[in-house]
Amino acid sequence: MSDIFSIAAGGIAVATNRFEASAKRVAEDPQANLAGEIVEQKLAGVEVEANIAVLNAANRMAKSLLDIFV
Repeated sequence: MSDIFSIAAGGIAVATNRFEASAKRVAEDPQANLAGEIVEQKLAGVEVEANIAVLNAANRMAKSLLDIFV
């Protein structure tokens, strides 16, 4: 079960880093491809949401297991 939490947390970290890198490119480069960077940032947001959904599902599974054994 802890592997699920580790993988999801790692996915959130990777997506956050991608978002930050894209935001930095937009802020520092006046020639940045804004359309491409918006897509990159949206994808990073979707990845964070997906990993949060995984964390929530894993949390519900763990709670269900505890309810079964208690």
